Amino acid sequence: MHLNDIWQDIISYAQGISMWELSGLVFGILAVLFLIKESVWTWPAGVAYVLVSFFVFWEARLYGDFILHIFFLVLNIYGWYYWTKGKKGDQPDVLISHTSAKRGVFLIAITFVGIFLFAQFLINIHNYFEGMEPAALPYWDSTTSILSVTGMWLTARKKIDNWYYWFAVDVLATCIYFYKELYFYSFLYFLYIGMAIAGYLAWKKTMMKQPQKQHD
Repeated sequence: MHLNDIWQDIISYAQGISMWELSGLVFGILAVLFLIKESVWTWPAGVAYVLVSFFVFWEARLYGDFILHIFFLVLNIYGWYYWTKGKKGDQPDVLISHTSAKRGVFLIAITFVGIFLFAQFLINIHNYFEGMEPAALPYWDSTTSILSVTGMWLTARKKIDNWYYWFAVDVLATCIYFYKELYFYSFLYFLYIGMAIAGYLAWKKTMMKQPQKQHD
């Protein structure tokens, strides 16, 4: 497809974008902006983004992303709770910290295993549910899904390492959604690439000012 054809498709798509996808764009950006600022409002914005995304991904047959967002809903609720109730002593907020090297290696290993196993599930998902069409891009879908689960868990625990995972997810998702002609979601994740870098730098700056915390 020529660049001019792609541009025409984007214009046509923008003119006919559904309110679901537009809402997902707005709530998704808000969730990351609040996250960069370490605001607890990242979690209610994240919940809204998840609920909207259910409709978008089901229509696009990105079943991995659909299932992923079920986990996202749970982890958003958990993160909301942890950031408000997980404080220790008299500290005003949950402190940002690094994951220990041992736990970091464990998370990487279990993430790779999860990617492979979830891809096998997506490849065969249409056999499990009558009337369901085959999943689109099962391996790529699985990769972004499992990386996102790991990233979301680290985010909920306020680990700065979460931004590494989000950067990888954002680059991959930008390409996947563009290929699937979900242009506004592709644009959203393209913005996320820069926001992931900004988020890491902002959290790093905060870490340098806060009391030191042991890795865990």
